[in-house]
Amino acid sequence: MSLVGRLEDLALSDIFQILSIGKKTGTLVINGVPGNAVIVFKNGLVVRAETTALDGTLGHDLVKGGAIKDSALQMALEVKKKLPTKSVAEILFDLGAVSSDILEKASKKRIEKVVYHLLLWHEGDFQFELDDLELKDKIQTEDLGWEVSKGISPEYLLMEGARVHDESSQQEFVSNEEITGEADVEETGWESDWGGPAAAERKDISALKSLTQELRFPNSTSEITLLILRFASDIFQRGVLFMMGEKDMTGLGQFGLEIERADEKVRETALPMKESPFLAKIIDEAHSYKGPLDKDSVTETMVKEFGGGWPSEVGVFPVIAEGRVAAMLYCDNMTTGEPVAETEGLEIFISQAGLALEKSLLQRRLQEMQKNMENKAKM
Repeated sequence: MSLVGRLEDLALSDIFQILSIGKKTGTLVINGVPGNAVIVFKNGLVVRAETTALDGTLGHDLVKGGAIKDSALQMALEVKKKLPTKSVAEILFDLGAVSSDILEKASKKRIEKVVYHLLLWHEGDFQFELDDLELKDKIQTEDLGWEVSKGISPEYLLMEGARVHDESSQQEFVSNEEITGEADVEETGWESDWGGPAAAERKDISALKSLTQELRFPNSTSEITLLILRFASDIFQRGVLFMMGEKDMTGLGQFGLEIERADEKVRETALPMKESPFLAKIIDEAHSYKGPLDKDSVTETMVKEFGGGWPSEVGVFPVIAEGRVAAMLYCDNMTTGEPVAETEGLEIFISQAGLALEKSLLQRRLQEMQKNMENKAKM
């Protein structure tokens, strides 16, 4: 897939959402008035970002944070003259001047700083190419920084960028003080900012932060379905989303199923939910469930169809729209047998997804009514 255009026609936020939803891997190059920029994606996540519009490199950020001495940076810059394809961060790592852990943390902050800065760009050309893009031919940035091992959600970057814009003026934003936290680094030192231990954020809360913003303006019910599955895939290893009918529940989509033709098989699945006391109770009560999966003819058929044996624990989450259960999400960790993690964030998101589904259905009805009125007027 090649994506080429101008920021005047397609904003950076829209580009991010396209690449995120499509889980694309490739490189986005932007040429604007302030400078040039490059953002590298892997499976829809941002793993590297740099721009000539910001002063210095990741190496300079490391010096300001106190992670390395200026003499180490100067040595790396000299080496880079002989090895221009290597980034300063990579050279510093090869020299043993800084650990990969600190580079990971510093690079994440650098990515945030770059993306937040780029959100101010409203003019310029952009080009996204898949894996085969030759960086040296397309990118004019001085340095490509360090590639983080675990990518950053584009939705999170957009949401945090919007928050930063709301809380500070553009002048403060461009100065980078709020974004980089450099003032905090000078006061508290490197260890307390990037190098010290940080409490791991719960998966469901992290996913809630990154996807709630995207749920606010869904384009269709299928997009809502995709967002629910994406959220659940951050917490569970397998999952299937069903649409509820009058008698049967029909598969809509899945993640993590290790069976042939998984997507097609799920869409071909129709289960008589009322014949399952276990599922019927969850539907009647319209409450989420976490615990053992009761055996009955319907649940046994479902487990057989999805493969992998009988799970020790499952999560079942009704999606409420217009006062009834419109869909139901089934999840488990059958792949490894790990216990089910905290899911409050997922439950909150599914509640919001139900409201978004109501809006989407209402909008569709209004469009149909308007179309019918227009047709009658033509007759």
